[in-house]
Amino acid sequence: MRSTEVTVIGMRWVAAAVAVTALALGSHPSPAPPSLSIGLADRSFPMAPPGDPGDGSAPPDGRTLTPFDVQYPAVGRLDPALLSAIQNAATAAASDGISMTITSGWRSPEFQQRLLDKAIQTYGSYAVARQYVQTPAASKHVTGQAVDVGGQGTDHWLIANGSRFGLCQIYANELWHFELATDAAGR
Repeated sequence: MRSTEVTVIGMRWVAAAVAVTALALGSHPSPAPPSLSIGLADRSFPMAPPGDPGDGSAPPDGRTLTPFDVQYPAVGRLDPALLSAIQNAATAAASDGISMTITSGWRSPEFQQRLLDKAIQTYGSYAVARQYVQTPAASKHVTGQAVDVGGQGTDHWLIANGSRFGLCQIYANELWHFELATDAAGR
C-alpha cells in the first residue's frame, strides 16, 4: 500500500470518528481539518490505527509488523530512504525464503526514555544501562534512522546482503539493528 493510500485511509477513519462523536454529542459534524497527518520536520506521517498508542511500541493486538505495515508509526515514521531500503531488502529476502519482520523501528522520545528507564532498573545503574540502550537524544530510532529486524535467519541474511540496499549492522552485539550506512558500492 502506498503512503498516499494509507493517509487517505487514515483520513477516512478520522472523519468517521469525528462524525460519530458529533452525532453522539447531538451536533452536526464539521468538515475534516485540511491536514490529518502528524508532521515531524518537513515530512508528514500517517496517523496511528485505532488502538495503537502511536509511540512506536508494539501494536497492542500483538501483531507482528512487516516493512510494509506503514500504517503503524514504528514503520510509517521511518526515514523514507530507510523505509525504501528495508522494503526492498524484505522483498529480496522473501525470494530467498526469509520472512522479515520489524521488531522495532521509529520510537517516540518518550518511548525511548521508558526503554532506558527499564534498562536502568534491570541493570542497576545508568552507566550499565547505557551500554544497551541509547538516550532519546542519541537514539537513531527516535529520528527514524534505525530498524530492528526479526524473523528466522533475517539478521544473518541482512548481514550478508544488506549492503546491496545500503543497510549495515551497526553494533556488534545487536545482530538485529540496521541503519543506512553504506555507500552506493556497498562499502
